[in-house]
Amino acid sequence: MSGQGRPIALVDYGAGNLRSVENALRAVGAEVVVTRDPEVVGNAERIVVPGQGSMPACAEAMRQSGVAGALLASIERGAKLLGICVGLQILFERGVEAGGARGLGLVKGTIGKLPETVKLPHIGWSPVRATPACHPLFRPLDGQYVYFAHSYAAPADAAGTALVATHGSTYCAALASGNLFAVQFHPEKSQKVGLSLLDRFVRL
Repeated sequence: MSGQGRPIALVDYGAGNLRSVENALRAVGAEVVVTRDPEVVGNAERIVVPGQGSMPACAEAMRQSGVAGALLASIERGAKLLGICVGLQILFERGVEAGGARGLGLVKGTIGKLPETVKLPHIGWSPVRATPACHPLFRPLDGQYVYFAHSYAAPADAAGTALVATHGSTYCAALASGNLFAVQFHPEKSQKVGLSLLDRFVRL
């Protein structure tokens, strides 16, 4: 179950794929509260930032609501965070989408665009591969197919990269750094493989 009997804070920043993520978390036994309240986020032991929409819009909405500051404070005190898709991208310092975006700066580097030589957005199932330093949370996904929907991605050599995938170029599909965990794919749309990942996160 979620940490110390507290519900998982599922962050609502106005553009997330909230309902399917909430349903997936509940399916693995988690108690969930959907919130845009900085106080709730600040007190949570586990936080999930879902992804749908653009990195600039997500980051700006979180700053304006005060959730960004609460999120940073929670991570600093040891709360576990799982970012999904755009929820991974906003952890970085910046991105190139929509002329440039400032992220939360928790991970060094820039979110770039996938090559124009392949169909964008990248939508559908692709395999992921574990890196040598892959965190145990992600190790069972090595060689598995998961569901992606994106045009931008973090570099494959980003700090903490645990899984990589390839679409035109190889990029970071998942990362783990301390109490920060994030995936570029959508576990809530990745059937049993994705539910298993959410289950492991809930029980970390």
